[in-house]
Amino acid sequence: MIDEYWWHRPDLCYKKNKLHFSGHDANMLASQFNCPAFFYSGERVVSNLLRIKDSLVKCLPNIQHKIYYAMKANRFSPLLTFLKTQKLCGIDACSPNEVELALSCGFGPHEISFTACSLSKRDFSQLSNYEGLIMNCDSLHSIRSWGKLKPGSKIGIRINPEMGTGRTNNDMLQYAGNKITKFGIYKEQFKEALQLAKTYDLIIDRIHFHTGCGYLNSELEQWQKVLKKSLWFIQKCPDLCAINIGGGLGVPHTQNDQRLNLDLWAETIAQVFGRLNVQIEVEPGDFLVKDAGLLLVEKTFLEIKKNKTFVGVNAGFNIAPEPAYYSMPFEPISLMNKKETIKVSVVGNINEALDIWYEDITLPDIADQKFLAIINSGAYSSSMSSNHCMRGAFKEVLLI
Repeated sequence: MIDEYWWHRPDLCYKKNKLHFSGHDANMLASQFNCPAFFYSGERVVSNLLRIKDSLVKCLPNIQHKIYYAMKANRFSPLLTFLKTQKLCGIDACSPNEVELALSCGFGPHEISFTACSLSKRDFSQLSNYEGLIMNCDSLHSIRSWGKLKPGSKIGIRINPEMGTGRTNNDMLQYAGNKITKFGIYKEQFKEALQLAKTYDLIIDRIHFHTGCGYLNSELEQWQKVLKKSLWFIQKCPDLCAINIGGGLGVPHTQNDQRLNLDLWAETIAQVFGRLNVQIEVEPGDFLVKDAGLLLVEKTFLEIKKNKTFVGVNAGFNIAPEPAYYSMPFEPISLMNKKETIKVSVVGNINEALDIWYEDITLPDIADQKFLAIINSGAYSSSMSSNHCMRGAFKEVLLI
């Protein structure tokens, strides 16, 4: 029996050898709802928000800041409404439908920062109806289209500093780097971008960039280089009032990951932007909701195939795709802590070779257990889900 697991914290731990999450017995939650079911801790989301704010205030005491929650991470309506009631953040949206959903959950257009690519005429037409929407243009096409509809308005420009960072330098999690991507405006086109904005009397009042996902302490040195690269663009915008540094703050996924030091993160921002008289904006998604989510699933079988033990569950990669798409480890955990252990590979119910939750993990013996939990499933799981093999059914519950 292990007394302390790497993922233990006061609201996710064993009490009397039973897994508890956000003040609830996980086995009772699984029994009350038909699994698979996602459970989100409102208290954990608020705690994550406050920790970001506290570090920004501590390390940038003379600089205003604003947090926008990247709702593509998790668009569960009760969660969005709960965030609105907390009055701690706005919304980062990346499609007109996301804007509409945020508005329906109580956010005003002035609380929504919008950044997207490959927008259609219909998209721009819909977005132009939201007076006060914070618009970040990621291409010459976007500046031109917005300028025709909203001449004289304020815009942000999303830049591409040709450098990114992501968890364990995973290329699949980077939006900028040596590979030319669709995201943002490069140096070579920036002069034309400025001229286009001038043509339509658009005021560039913010620079925006988002270059990667899931970074932790070991990536902060690289991330500081990203911030420094943005200065070339910033210095060419005299009307700037804000710098939006995007999201990408990560959470631990394995026992080898160190939790992100938020004071060190904020100090990194201060070192590069601390002397600029502009508001610092940040768009966390992963950091706010990923470790605030728990996926409870039902065990379907336990069987040895050759020399490997498999545990099947009634949920596949289609309802939480990150392990399959991006090699992001989502660790399964037992709902009971026992002395006896078993080494297993946890697999789902989808008829695809990549439907593997976790290979060769040692768990407390689960032979007599009905359910399993999968941690870090609060972000980019339900929001990216599909009905592949017609196995897309699940429930979502907000715990407050």
